[in-house]
Amino acid sequence: MRDQGLPHARCVILIEACEESGSYDLPYYVDHLAARIGQPSLVVCLDSGCGNYEQLWLTTSLRGMTGGILRVDVLSEGVHSGDASGVVPSSFRVLRQLLSRIEDERSGMISDPALNAEVPAARRAQAQAAAQALGAAVYAKFPWLPGMQPIASDLTELVLNRTWRPQLAVTGAEGLPALGSAGNVLRPYTALKLSLRLPPTLDGAHAGEYIKQVLERDPPYGCKVSFELEKASSGWNAPALTPWLSAAVDQAARAAFGTPPAYMGEGGSIPFMGMLGEKFPDAQFLITGVLGPHSNAHGPNEFLHIPTGKRVSQAVAGVLAAHHDASAQGLTAGSAARAGYRAHADGCC
Repeated sequence: MRDQGLPHARCVILIEACEESGSYDLPYYVDHLAARIGQPSLVVCLDSGCGNYEQLWLTTSLRGMTGGILRVDVLSEGVHSGDASGVVPSSFRVLRQLLSRIEDERSGMISDPALNAEVPAARRAQAQAAAQALGAAVYAKFPWLPGMQPIASDLTELVLNRTWRPQLAVTGAEGLPALGSAGNVLRPYTALKLSLRLPPTLDGAHAGEYIKQVLERDPPYGCKVSFELEKASSGWNAPALTPWLSAAVDQAARAAFGTPPAYMGEGGSIPFMGMLGEKFPDAQFLITGVLGPHSNAHGPNEFLHIPTGKRVSQAVAGVLAAHHDASAQGLTAGSAARAGYRAHADGCC
């Protein structure tokens, strides 16, 4: 920007390397450096995703997350399945029963009101627009097997499922031997690691404790049920864009990409966004990124689309220049960091 003679307000760049572990140190550094940070009126985060590589995508929300290890014990040691089956309940079957307290195994939906939140009308409209812009790419970006199909045919509902609705994933298992080592044994226990995505506006800590109560109450057959809560972090819902920022984003997107910007929530979590929202409640937020189709974050062959990265950099520079002009006109407002933060056992992503 300086090389091109573009004006900008004072910029503070905060780089941290703990995001994949939940950014648990970041709140304390923000407090410690509050005087140097000052009173930011615009917070820019470049760690998010994009629906395609043809538009500037702004992230409007992030889901929260809770999870832990659910374990069911029925015996002190394994026994012959021919002798015990039909008498001793299977720990795996009991575990399936418990999961059904949370999730409808036929639809994958989680209908418990305590784990859901109302989708704001503006976010629903943005989801519809995003679905229209992406078309089949809403689901086609995933490495489907032949004959597989998505959970629903309505593209808007798929976007909302991914960004505003709770969803359960089993990410690990214990107590199950490898197939080559499995014999005719009724196993003493089964344990699963659960990851539950939460709506952006739901309190992650309360949701985690609620899940623990639901899973551990009234254990079938009197078996031993334990849920070890490992993580609980709230999501984030962006404040509405002020007129100057909305116009700046539109102009910058058209200049860099030749198309208007797109708005969509992300299904994953950026733990520090909720923290920054609490620390700087008067600031505007510009959340974008280059994790687009097939970038495969956290998977093999993760990559970034370099041409999109360059265009996003151009767009952000344009917004910073517009922020300078808006500040000169008294259209921006900021505040110093609020002390304290309700930290949780956050996890990414």
